[in-house]
Amino acid sequence: MIKVSATTNGRDLHQKTLNAVFGVSHNSDGEDGASTTEFIKLLFKGKRIPSQPDIFPFEGLADKAKKKPMKIMVMATNISAIQELSQKRSDPTIRGFDQEKKIDERRKAANSQKYWADAMMQHKDYKFCRLQACTDHSFGHRSTESTPHEFQAMQLLEKMATDPGVVAIMKERELVVGTLGEMDPIDDRIMQKTESHGGCLLGYNTNRGLRIDIKLRTDDLSGFRPYPELVGTLIHELSHNWVGEHNLLFWTNYAQMRAEYLCTHGRLRKSAVIVRGKKTAELAGLNERVLDNIYGFIMNELVRDMAQHGLHPNMIADPIRQRVQELEAETAKMEIQQGHRLGGSSTPQTLGTAGNSVSNHTISGGMSARELGLLAAERRAREQKEKEKKKRNI
Repeated sequence: MIKVSATTNGRDLHQKTLNAVFGVSHNSDGEDGASTTEFIKLLFKGKRIPSQPDIFPFEGLADKAKKKPMKIMVMATNISAIQELSQKRSDPTIRGFDQEKKIDERRKAANSQKYWADAMMQHKDYKFCRLQACTDHSFGHRSTESTPHEFQAMQLLEKMATDPGVVAIMKERELVVGTLGEMDPIDDRIMQKTESHGGCLLGYNTNRGLRIDIKLRTDDLSGFRPYPELVGTLIHELSHNWVGEHNLLFWTNYAQMRAEYLCTHGRLRKSAVIVRGKKTAELAGLNERVLDNIYGFIMNELVRDMAQHGLHPNMIADPIRQRVQELEAETAKMEIQQGHRLGGSSTPQTLGTAGNSVSNHTISGGMSARELGLLAAERRAREQKEKEKKKRNI
């Protein structure tokens, strides 16, 4: 029991505590006293009492102390333990926060490389900042043991985020999405409300790109929906970053983004980029028929999607066709530039029929985008005729 009064200051209280509790007697002005008081803490009513002569923690409480003793919590650390701890080296097996962050970044980079080519990752500025998959607890009850694990869902989200076609859209439109997440296919109330009106919700956009959720799994939870459908849904939700309603402006923007996605894979199909023995178009589930007629494929898609809203793609055919021609012209120009580099000359070059070249045409770098687009369309039509001829011969 330590006797205190209204005139007891912080330093006196510390000295009395050291003497009564630890048996340490010293002069407050001595070196031992100055260093020892640093190793105890006194707490009164949840607040620390500093060892200062101008602190009077019990001022105005003397009368109460006569009726009921005041309780002070004492916290102390053995001096030898502190010295021993200060002399120890840091454990190399324990990572700090900065080190853990670097390891996590390297792990994400390694995961990205196994889906597409090594250099194909998210853009440093225009990207999905976080990925989030549903856990087993999100579904409430697993209807089948074949339900894919959360880890597999995260891999699928990573694959979509680093898809070169999606990366091209994000960069072209300067998009930043806070979270790309998996939509709960069972408990989601928005989905249930939509399905009650005859619709089918496959994804939704929160606050114009703050968060985008995609329905990854099938209704019976036995697997994932086809990858091309998932990417189509993702592009659909990205289009909602600008337009909320499913009006003509929305569908025009969506179709042009779809063209950017398909043309990116079409361009990579003609390059030397191979991932695990496959072109990126194969990994994205795109066949040659789609990439040979991108405009027609998009228009067919829109007939089905826009019909739900009483619209038809013929209303927006011109801006879609124009965007496809622009992208195809860019591809043709890149092919020509690559041909110049391979030939080692900047003069007009006649490209043969082998590989991705254009036959029987002498081309200069001064052609307009429209002329390049028409030339690319002519080349694809010729290639398509050759394929059909080969099939008939077989």
